[in-house]
Amino acid sequence: MISLVTAGKVLWVLHVVGWYVLRWPFDRRARKLNLTVDRRKGADTARLAVSLTGLGIIPAIYVMTGQPRFASYPASAILFLFGIASGIGSLILFRLTHKALGKMWSVSLQLKHDHKLITTGIYKYLRHPMYTAFWLMALTQALLLPNYIAGLAGIVGFGYLFFSRIGPEEAMLQEAFGEEYSRYRARTWRVLPYIY
Repeated sequence: MISLVTAGKVLWVLHVVGWYVLRWPFDRRARKLNLTVDRRKGADTARLAVSLTGLGIIPAIYVMTGQPRFASYPASAILFLFGIASGIGSLILFRLTHKALGKMWSVSLQLKHDHKLITTGIYKYLRHPMYTAFWLMALTQALLLPNYIAGLAGIVGFGYLFFSRIGPEEAMLQEAFGEEYSRYRARTWRVLPYIY
């Protein structure tokens, strides 16, 4: 019988593959469009690298090697089940955000030629549901991988990206859309309904 540790590793890999499959078509299309604002260079590239390290590189090393072993702890069936639930939730939310954004999606702080402010679908309620999906992805990693370093690396890595990027992103959108964005901000939550 497969152990919870192995099952958690397998599900983490499947979760990452699912994430990639959902994002790939949008990424491919986004690369073909002309940008009017591109703030990816410098600080945003560093933020993306830190997030990738926490959500991808460190957990992949753990999945492939079991290292760092000293940070491992016994797997829990309850945490495993919560990990499955948060993983499913993150992928559903991830899909909803990409579907709503369509051509307006980008991986970084970028605006397309003739960029439109998306306020429909999941964006009717949350201004940054993609970040909500990534928080759930990081939580999934923490719940599926019973290792204090590999499991929590996603929360730390993505947390760094989120807290250092959310201000510049909202400032960019405010600058681009002015009063339209102010009205949108007034009627929506940033990332978590009724909390933030």
